[in-house]
Amino acid sequence: MTSRITPLRLEAFEQLPKHARRCVFWEVDPSTLAGDDHLTDPEFEKEAWLSMVMLEWGSCGQIALPCDADGLIDIDADDPCLGYAFYAPPRAVPRAQLFPTGPVSADAVLLTSLGVECADQTSTLPGSLIAAVVADLVRRGVRALEAFGSTAELAELSDPALLPDDLAAALQTLGDCSVQQCVIDQEFLRDNGFEIIAPHRYFPRLRLELEQGLGWKADVEAALERLLEGAQLQQPVGAIASPALRSPESGRVADKSGRSAQR
Repeated sequence: MTSRITPLRLEAFEQLPKHARRCVFWEVDPSTLAGDDHLTDPEFEKEAWLSMVMLEWGSCGQIALPCDADGLIDIDADDPCLGYAFYAPPRAVPRAQLFPTGPVSADAVLLTSLGVECADQTSTLPGSLIAAVVADLVRRGVRALEAFGSTAELAELSDPALLPDDLAAALQTLGDCSVQQCVIDQEFLRDNGFEIIAPHRYFPRLRLELEQGLGWKADVEAALERLLEGAQLQQPVGAIASPALRSPESGRVADKSGRSAQR
């Protein structure tokens, strides 16, 4: 299947999969819920967050959409979104302040979420989404991209009795969001050029330098070059074996009123 990765525009919000539209793990400070574990309308909160970041900072998402043989977006496709990535300045990401390996470096943008909508384990789409994020940040003069990763040892925390006190705030759930779903696997990040700069048993912080050739493998650099030239990406669509990239349930909901215009 052929796809094209483009910056996310607010009017394309409903093309995102259900989990991506409703997930506010990174975007809402759980302490503001006064002990409640859900929001009345998480989809509205997510859309409002995107609108705020787009207005104040600019593009904060990339979306992969199916396209035809001429590279034109296929608006009649059964699956309107093939993959997505969200990123923002750390000051706009409340949950980032709660992780034990924070704060994010002052010269970096934080990659928060990455997901694909198919299960093909051999797909290059997740790496291409990161390449699109990198291309955007390089054009904007950003020095580095950072992310909090999750390790295999995270499974140890499934028992609440074993949860360290310093992790309670970071792991507080919001509705159907969870740290297992919403934190990107560290091995995937390392495979795509990130390096651990703040080790941790469960949540290391990783960094990708964007100044010296990006430090990427040749195939990822080639993907970035194609993006910069505006060429369409052609690849099989699928997902890597990571809890943060599992295929969520698809769906559409009614339009929300009062959307703000983006830059």
